[in-house]
Amino acid sequence: MKRGKNYLKAEELYDKTKVYKIEEALETMEKFPKTKFDEAIEIHVKLGIDAKKSDQSVRASVVLPNGTGRDVRVIAFTEKQEDEAKKAGAEKVGGEKLIEEIAKSGQIDFDVAVASPDMMPKLAKIAKILGPKGLMPNAKTQTVGPKLGEIIEGLKKGKVSFKNDDSGNVHLSIGRRSFEAGKLKENYEAFLAELTKSKPAVFKGKYIQGISISSTMSPSIKLAV
Repeated sequence: MKRGKNYLKAEELYDKTKVYKIEEALETMEKFPKTKFDEAIEIHVKLGIDAKKSDQSVRASVVLPNGTGRDVRVIAFTEKQEDEAKKAGAEKVGGEKLIEEIAKSGQIDFDVAVASPDMMPKLAKIAKILGPKGLMPNAKTQTVGPKLGEIIEGLKKGKVSFKNDDSGNVHLSIGRRSFEAGKLKENYEAFLAELTKSKPAVFKGKYIQGISISSTMSPSIKLAV
């Protein structure tokens, strides 16, 4: 794969074979060439789970103490808590009529979907639209519940969901390059703590096998597990 000059220059600024502490990695990344946009800082974790086994899947959420660095657009499916959802900051709120609109247009202009429990059976109509994009409200990611206001406020403050992919890897953005190193470290530690707690009960063996950190356009740095 052909790499850009900034990527190649960044590769010269660190030791690819070394395993770094998070503080060292963030300090090193600060020296990498910057782009014209505020890159995301991404964590990539290789888990020892068998992703093909449903009882070993990892899916959870965490509130990043310093937020994600971007506004989260929330859509709320509810008919009884519309005022509460709007007050909490949801960009779009509605019930069956909103579901019909999405079913007809197939368009999605939001980042997270939440719902009150009574709306879940009705959301089956657009499950094929929301599901493939990971936007279907789910109790495991705490995007379904009777107190939508609290759920939406948490999302606006930096609550994010994560799950393993088909290879048993977990990927999550923990902030932006414009963040102070201390804030990125706090977000990283909050995520790692939640990931550790999410270890499947049936799994035996080394759970976290490798961690790396990168920005959107930079090479990755190995982190100490």
